[in-house]
Amino acid sequence: MQTSPSSSQNMQRPLVADDDGVFTVSFLLLPEYAMVSLLSAIEPLRIANRLAGKTLFRWQCFSEDGESVLASNGLALQASIPINTAEKPRNLFVNASFHPEKHLSEQSVKWLRELNRRGSMVGALDTGCYLLAKAKLLDGFPITLHWEAKPSFQERYPELEISDELFEIQGKRVTCAGGTAATDMMLHLIDTYFQSELAILVCEQLIKNTVRNQADPQRISQVEKLKIHHPKIVKALELMASNIESPLTTSELADRLSVSVRHLERLFLQHLSCSPSTHYLRLRVEHARYLLSDSGLSIADIALACGFCSTAHFSRRYRALYGTTASQYRSGIE
Repeated sequence: MQTSPSSSQNMQRPLVADDDGVFTVSFLLLPEYAMVSLLSAIEPLRIANRLAGKTLFRWQCFSEDGESVLASNGLALQASIPINTAEKPRNLFVNASFHPEKHLSEQSVKWLRELNRRGSMVGALDTGCYLLAKAKLLDGFPITLHWEAKPSFQERYPELEISDELFEIQGKRVTCAGGTAATDMMLHLIDTYFQSELAILVCEQLIKNTVRNQADPQRISQVEKLKIHHPKIVKALELMASNIESPLTTSELADRLSVSVRHLERLFLQHLSCSPSTHYLRLRVEHARYLLSDSGLSIADIALACGFCSTAHFSRRYRALYGTTASQYRSGIE
């Protein structure tokens, strides 16, 4: 099945084909990687081959030493290919998930830099971009990663351009939020390199009734979760979410919404059964919890990043919401 004239011709084409025209997609598995991301990426390729009646894609997994890698679910696939003894892959995704900074090595960094020099596509699933960032391969590229890891990554690499997209493709850099977004990314690539009808058929085989667009949100919005549709509340929630480090006062929120403080408080009490300040505080403490679990930032730095004037103030608020201290929570997940 050859590429047909369509809008796909204008799409970016990051993958490099083998000499026989087949695209081999490789995955470097880091310990605690998310198996759902790996399988969500591979299955659309397998189905595309079956529906096309020939091999369009191949796939393979790498690890540093060639041994099987334990995923975050406690399972391991068969032994992988050692990175320094095999032919250099032309299309590689680094697949990581929990505690990515614990699993970065100079050996993998050097290997990725060599792939980049050879013109390979070097990408990442979930938090695999931590390894790419350490290798200095993300400068000047828009990237994305799992929403839960974004705050800590942004604190660690403030100079990089990070989006909320499901996936980002620019040149030879392809990053993906992970999870089932890997399926949407692969469907996009199938549509790019082959007929659009093939991507649709693969989507149907996966029991998906739509292919999510690159810009579709990673998360269910607060508005959807809370079933809130009042325009003033919706705007207030958006303002809160985008002003975590430097929180707005209730008066400032009211001014931006062109309502009185009293009216804003009535709206929150009616729709959320709490005051604006109470809801805002909960958002900031929840944001801190993500940073505690996915970043190496100190508790003092996390407190500042979430708009708390002191560590003591943050600790009191954290304990009031979760019933444990921030340090106890971090100790329990390490």
